[in-house]
Amino acid sequence: MTRTYWAAGTAVLLALLFAGAATVTAASDGDGDGSGPSGRAPGLHSPDAGFARDMAVHHQQAVEMSFIVRDRTKDEPVRGLAYDIANTQANQRGMLLGWLDLWGLPKVVADEPPMSWMGSADQHGGHAGHGTSGHDTGGHEAAGHGTSGHDTSSHDTAGHDMGGAAAKPGALMAGMATKEELAQLGAAEGRDAEVLYLQLMTDHHKGGVAMAQGCATQCKTPAERDLARGMVEAQQSELTLMADMLKQRGAAPRG
Repeated sequence: MTRTYWAAGTAVLLALLFAGAATVTAASDGDGDGSGPSGRAPGLHSPDAGFARDMAVHHQQAVEMSFIVRDRTKDEPVRGLAYDIANTQANQRGMLLGWLDLWGLPKVVADEPPMSWMGSADQHGGHAGHGTSGHDTGGHEAAGHGTSGHDTSSHDTAGHDMGGAAAKPGALMAGMATKEELAQLGAAEGRDAEVLYLQLMTDHHKGGVAMAQGCATQCKTPAERDLARGMVEAQQSELTLMADMLKQRGAAPRG
């Protein structure tokens, strides 16, 4: 998985460049949650910070799945799609983590359930009683970001509805694959690997779109809202493409 580290590593410079511009922009726009005219950084439990933390983990799994399938099939359309998703989401992940660094906020917050920032505004102040620290990355820590300890495939909030987007049992967040599904993808070959990847990534994109839409309406940082809107547009386009690719292989999205 050295290519994963390369893709994530190239995002570090982009993170510093884009996050710096976003922080300056945030200082002169918006109010509340620490991104108002005073130039304060977003608060620890603000939608801005919560989205950055959660989407970084969500993206990490998409990168992992994409590199897995590139080693399990020789089909160029699928391999090309997987490369595009891995490259795009690794770069976006670097931007999100770069913002957290510049805001002086942690990448992991104990007792904060995944996607809790998507709830009502009165829920952003406290998140006690839901231990979420110490997640395992499944052995694929992105270089330079220090986020090891995140499990991208399971959590005890699975199956709960978080901000209108439900995570299935065994999954950390909406759309994310379980450990068992990742193992199945790693064991599959050829058409079977292609179909499973397209199905898993379809689910993953649907969850990601719901999260990005949440930030687009709740986040105060202009550049972060713009990034979220871009994610929605790009992933909705890829959902259409993946549905067509599944149809070409005699399959369809799950559920």
